[in-house]
Amino acid sequence: MTQGTSQGTNGESTWLGGGEGTEPHVDDRPLSAAASLGDDVLDEIAQRVLWTATAIVDAANRGRENTSGVKAGGHQASSASMVGIMTSLWFSELTSADRVSVKPHASPVLHAINYLLGDLDESYLPRLRELGGLQSYPSRRKDPDTVDFSTGSVGIGATAPIWAAMSHRYLRDRDQDMPAGGRFISLLGDAELDEGAVWEAITDPGVRQLGEITWIVDLNRQSLDRIIPDVQIKRLVGMFEAADWQVLTCTWGRRIEEVFARPGGELLRERLETMPNEEYQRLLRARPQELHERVLGGDAPAELERLLGEFEPREFAQVIRDLGGHDIGLLLETYEQIDDSRPTVVFAYTVKGRGLATEGHPQNHSAMITAEQLSELAELSGMDPEDPWHRFEPGSAAARRCEEAAARLARPAVPAPTPVDVPAELPWRPKAVGSTQAALGRVLSDLLRAAPDVAGRVVTLSPDVASSTNLGGWINKTGVWSVRDRTDWFADDAERVLKWTEGSGGQHIELGIAEVNLVCLAGELGATWSRWGRPLIPVATVYDPFVSRALEPWSYGMYAGGQSILVGTPSGVTLAPEGGAHQSITTPSIGLEQPECVAYEPAFTQDLEWCLLAAMARIGRPDGESAYFRLSTRPVVQALAAVPEDPMLRERRREQAVAGGYRLDDTTPGEEDVTLVGVGAIMPEVLAAAERLREFGVTAGVVCLTSPDLVFRSLQARGSLSGARAGGIVDVLFPEERRAPLVTVLDGHPHTLTFLAGVRGDRIASLGVSMFGQSSGMEDAHRLHAIDAESVVRAAYDLVGR
Repeated sequence: MTQGTSQGTNGESTWLGGGEGTEPHVDDRPLSAAASLGDDVLDEIAQRVLWTATAIVDAANRGRENTSGVKAGGHQASSASMVGIMTSLWFSELTSADRVSVKPHASPVLHAINYLLGDLDESYLPRLRELGGLQSYPSRRKDPDTVDFSTGSVGIGATAPIWAAMSHRYLRDRDQDMPAGGRFISLLGDAELDEGAVWEAITDPGVRQLGEITWIVDLNRQSLDRIIPDVQIKRLVGMFEAADWQVLTCTWGRRIEEVFARPGGELLRERLETMPNEEYQRLLRARPQELHERVLGGDAPAELERLLGEFEPREFAQVIRDLGGHDIGLLLETYEQIDDSRPTVVFAYTVKGRGLATEGHPQNHSAMITAEQLSELAELSGMDPEDPWHRFEPGSAAARRCEEAAARLARPAVPAPTPVDVPAELPWRPKAVGSTQAALGRVLSDLLRAAPDVAGRVVTLSPDVASSTNLGGWINKTGVWSVRDRTDWFADDAERVLKWTEGSGGQHIELGIAEVNLVCLAGELGATWSRWGRPLIPVATVYDPFVSRALEPWSYGMYAGGQSILVGTPSGVTLAPEGGAHQSITTPSIGLEQPECVAYEPAFTQDLEWCLLAAMARIGRPDGESAYFRLSTRPVVQALAAVPEDPMLRERRREQAVAGGYRLDDTTPGEEDVTLVGVGAIMPEVLAAAERLREFGVTAGVVCLTSPDLVFRSLQARGSLSGARAGGIVDVLFPEERRAPLVTVLDGHPHTLTFLAGVRGDRIASLGVSMFGQSSGMEDAHRLHAIDAESVVRAAYDLVGR
């Protein structure tokens, strides 16, 4: 009796099968995964892809030493169900202009195909999930072979081609030399359709016009833990059709369709299509000798019984496995039906684990076939387990097909992006009183006049909050971009404030209220420099309380190489009347912790201008990174910033603001009794507290942080592990000669700044927001959360012992 292994709850391998009635199929030997009709060469390649993908996972788990007790893992069954689909695409359908997102658990299939195409060195094949080897899931930046989209965040990678297609359209509207695009294809598992991100994407109004989008769903009707208990295809079809997608379905292969055409065939079709998913999966696990009885049931019509009698048990076992997703010829015929005027989804029925001894088992998700079963698969595939990576014989039909596909898929090198000089500051001074949120719109509008080349690369986007995040002036000057030009029915309305002219020349993209769509599009707009050599500067605005909702897909975008600027505004409890539902607490800490992103929270509008321009200069380049800005609607007197007039001192202030912060005091070394550290919109309270303390004879130094994130990085770089010397911004702000207790204050969670106690070993009192707020006036909100000036004074008094 053959067996397979699966990951148990304790992290050890468990066995599949082994009990009475659970024997696997077909005389203890796996069936070939190749279809019996169609292109024999493609079928041969598919079998080799199945072998190579399976051997990649096997080598990771059994082929190298592992002393950790943690198995390497991998997904042989999930890969096997995709073999026919991916073989049909890479070896017959795709062009060099196409871009494909591959479902996470099918990464071994992608690497197997790339190896057969000559795009991956053999040395990587035994190194799945090894340091410096192949990644666990497809990764654009970390895998050594061609990967178009990073996946692994279920549902997010599936939607990425939508936003890449939209980004390509945006570029084409601006650059006539932009290479023509091909198809943007997502290969996803049916369980991924449970993710809300998928439905947010397909229902966006702009998506329905992207005819270059094609999704192919691996409909194996199994998720990680179970067989999906209900037949959902009709519901899924209806949902896609309601979003105006073309829906194509590959249910049965051509061999079984011939059987359905025989007398009694419609009865067999009805029986198979009306049985529950679980019953069909059980047929796959039954011995061939049992299948006739299981399909007939208790009182089957005589015509159906006669039809089944025409087949030997092993032959009938092959027939019931003939699903459309494994019939390469049928898949190719289906691709010819794609309507280029709208997005298309293809539902391809498959068997999870097709061609493996574990196929169809309810717990085969991370199952490993045994060494004996691997040998049987090798025999079916014409391979030797001792020489697992042997390519097709030179000159053979399969080798020639691989060579033809490799030539067809060869891409020209991506041109190096043309750098653009972002100014360090703009020639106009900010208003006397203003908020950082209002200044955002001012900086973008002024950029059009001061640096049109830079402004031409900026594309703003928002989820229906453009006006409330102060993008109105920018939009009036640049217009709204849409996939197709639209009639402006309000052009003659004299009272209109925002001029929503929509067309191919706009620079703002307005999405529906879906933060996930927003950051996914921002990530792909921010990846155009590496995809096509055309850098853009995406600036996405969102209400700061909803940054958490958008965080995972935005983080995915950065992992995949997308560089963008996310502006969260309004923030904190300072927008007091809106109440707790619109008051962000944890976002300052989130910004500090996010890899490949600099988080800023400037207090003053001049600081925002400097930091935003610096962030733009870091977008769209190999060594670049994203940025997150936390802004406020609170009007602040800008004279409090005390920006120096002297050019040299002003430049020094700018450099420090961009680096993470600066001091706002006139104390001399040794005089400081306490240091007050503030961030963002709470700085007026910090400065008022410092003045109040001076009245009481307490000398307070004041530090204004523009980026706790960069200050923390400076502290980390000073550590012994990095070997860096002292002298970064952290030592400028907190020099040894000014040692004093610290009171830190921000409109966010207080733990964000507690790391400052480790700079010099100072005592610290951290003030901030650690509970849900409620509607109130701003002053009441600050008192409620103890971030008002009086609370700062009390904390300072406690620290200095007065």
